Amino acid sequence: MEAYTEFAQVYDRFMDNVPYEAWCEGISKILTEHGISEGLILDLGCGTGTMTRLLRQKGYDMIGVDASAEMLEIARNHPDEGILYLQQDMREFELYGTVAAVVCVCDSLNYITEEEDLLQVFRLVWNYLDPDGVFFFDMNTIYKYKEMLGETTIAENREEGSFIWENYYDPEEQLNQYDLTLYVQDEDDRYVRFEETHIQKAYALERVLELLEKAGLKAEQIFDSDTGEAVMETTGKFCVVARKA
Repeated sequence: MEAYTEFAQVYDRFMDNVPYEAWCEGISKILTEHGISEGLILDLGCGTGTMTRLLRQKGYDMIGVDASAEMLEIARNHPDEGILYLQQDMREFELYGTVAAVVCVCDSLNYITEEEDLLQVFRLVWNYLDPDGVFFFDMNTIYKYKEMLGETTIAENREEGSFIWENYYDPEEQLNQYDLTLYVQDEDDRYVRFEETHIQKAYALERVLELLEKAGLKAEQIFDSDTGEAVMETTGKFCVVARKA
C-alpha cells in the first residue's frame, strides 16, 4: 500500500507533540554557523510542510519536495508564503538550479530501503548543492527499530480520529514495517476506516557515512538528535551535517 495517503488527513494532528520549532531553531543555527543566513533551501521529504514553513519564517526561500500528493495538498492549503512545492520522488528529484542547503528531517531517508537508492539520493543532493552548501538530515538507528520499537502496538484515540500502529522489525533484512489502521472523521461526522503500510530501512551510521563519501559528500558534524551529544549505542536518531568533499 502507498504510504501517507489517508494518514495525511490526520498527520499534523497526531504529530503535534513533535518539537518542530526547536528543530528549526537548531537547524537554522547550524546553517548560520556555516555562513547560510539567507538563500534557497530544499526541504526534501517535506510532508505537510511544517518545517518548510518554519524555515521560510526564518527568512529562507523554500522549495518543498515530497512524493505524496495528499501531504502536498495539505501543505499547499496553508497561506501562500512563496513556497514552491514539487511532487517528486527523492530518488529522482529535479530542480532548476542549485540551492544553499538541503534539509531532510523526520527520518524521511529511512523510507529509502535500498542502498543503491540512498546513494542516488546523496548524489542528487551533491549535484544540486552550491559549492559551499550544507546538507542536514536525520535518520533512525538500528537500535531504535530493534530495541525501542520492535514488535509493539501503539494506539491513540482522539475526537477527530484514531489510529492503531502495529510494528514489526526484521533484523536480518533490517526492515521495519508498521501497519496503520486509521479511523478518520469525515464531513458527515462518520468515522471511516483506512489502512496503510509503511516500510523503513535501518542503516548503520558507518554505512551511511560510506555512502555519503561515495557520493562526494563529507560529514562535518554527527550527533544524537535528542541530546545533541555524540552518538551512542542507545541513540535512537542521529543527525548529520555534510558538505561537498
